[in-house]
This record gives sequence, structure tokens and C-alpha cells, in this order.
Amino acid sequence: MASNDLVERARRFIKPFRVTDGEKFRLKDIDPGDTGGIDGERKPEAKEMLQAGVELLADYQDMLYAQDRWSLLLVFQAMDAAGKDGAIKHVMSGVNPQGCQVTSFKQPGPQELDHDFLWRCNAALPERGRIGIFNRSYYEEVLVVRVHPEILEKQRLPKELVTDDIFDERCKDIRRYEKYLSRNGTVVRKFFLHVSKDEQKRRFLERLENPEKNWKFSAADVRERGHWKEYMHAYEQAIRATATEEAPWYVVPADNKWFTRLVVAAAIIDAMDSLKLHYPIVSDAQRAELAKARASLLAE
Repeated sequence: MASNDLVERARRFIKPFRVTDGEKFRLKDIDPGDTGGIDGERKPEAKEMLQAGVELLADYQDMLYAQDRWSLLLVFQAMDAAGKDGAIKHVMSGVNPQGCQVTSFKQPGPQELDHDFLWRCNAALPERGRIGIFNRSYYEEVLVVRVHPEILEKQRLPKELVTDDIFDERCKDIRRYEKYLSRNGTVVRKFFLHVSKDEQKRRFLERLENPEKNWKFSAADVRERGHWKEYMHAYEQAIRATATEEAPWYVVPADNKWFTRLVVAAAIIDAMDSLKLHYPIVSDAQRAELAKARASLLAE
């Protein structure tokens, strides 16, 4: 499949899941079980498209690294067991590790709590020419902290700054921050893997019943599941407040992992193709130097 044909298909494919206008977004409009009209008979075609996408991403990443002008930041957010790790693993399987870095953000430690909420993520941004992947991110500050506002007490903020508007203010800060990144050559794409509550339950039970997957399960996951409605509200509010043309959200149906990976790959392909990447152009003077080097090697 020609790369330009694949790019056009990718753009059409992701259109229903791309959010750039937060005012019109409603989480209920995205079905977690959606497969984009691809039924069981067409799954082999979907797998072929994903493999072609993985190969194209490898080519794009090589040019991104060689050109050394742009960087790409991919932000992944989701409820537990939605498939973030698997999506990252499969979609980025063909990318050279030298040009890609994954950062997973857990509960902030003492040093991180002594800084503003963007500090630890800002320190992990990808360099020019590289792809950075955030497995969870600064969005936790308007998601888990919104659901559990008692966390704010541990952040030692001045009391007069902890108002009823703090999460709206943080969303505004994030929106400005992502605009700043885009103005400085970091392309931001954000993914919310939208899994249903029933599918999460099925995956939790699979982790409990399969000894090889026991390590993935945490009792805290079930406790957080008890706040499902609060989390859905928090995600909807965050996406509505921070979805922009330069830093769009992709609300990806996540009940079918193969489809999730296909949508994520298509979105990254679209982002990288928009950069018009190419290998550095060699000047006449550089070509002359290369010719001399070749002649010297042949003369040995």
C-alpha cells in the first residue's frame, strides 16, 4: 500500500474520534465498543493496515531524527486496564528506540511536590528529533486530583490559591502550556482510551484468574472503579477545556484492543505527515566533501 494512500485513509479513519472544539464535545457521543464499521470479516484488513502504519511510522521517525527540527509528544490517558501499555507497545514496535522515549508518571514524590504541577512533565519533554510518550501526564492533576481533592493538601499550596476554580484554572494553564509547546516545535497529540465499565470488569477478572497476569492487578484499581462516574465527568471536563487545533484529543474506543491500536497509529501517522518531513538536503560543498571521502577510501 502506497504511503500517500495510507495517510489519506488514516485521516478519514480518525475523523470521528478527533476533538478540537471542546464546547461541542460529549463523552457519551463516543461508543467504547465502536469498530469504525470494521466487522469480523475485515479484521485481517485492519491488521494489514496497522502493520503498514507501523512501517510508515518507522520511516517518519527516521526522518524526524535526521531533520532534528520537530519533536512529537504523545499523551496517553485512560482508566485502568484500558490498554495504554499495549497500544504504545504495538503501535511503536517499529520505531528505533534511539529516537523514542516513554515516561510513566506515578504518584508524585517529595521533590516533585516541591514544584508546580507541570514541572516533572516539563523535565521529560522530548528533544528535537525525538518522539516522547507520556503514559499518564500532567492531566492527572485535573483528573485524579479532581476526583480526590484531598490530594491538594499534600501539594502544600498556599491556602488562598486552593479555590473552587482551581481545576478550571489548571485546565487553562495546560491549554496555554500546550500552545507554548506547539509554538516551539513540539507537536502535541493526546489520547483518551475510552473503555466501558463492563469491559474493564472483564479485564480485571482476567487478571485475577490468569496467574501470569496477577502482577497487573492492584486492589486500588477496584477502589478507583467505585468513582467511575466522577472520573467520566473529570475526563469530559478536561477534554472540553483543552481540546484545540494545535493539541487535539483523540477519544479512542477501547473495548477492542485491535481497533484502539489502529486508531492510535492512524492519528500519529496524520500528525507526522503534516510536518512534511524529509532527510537533510546535502549542499554542493558537502557533496564535494563526500566525493573526496569516497575517493580516499577507494584509494586505500
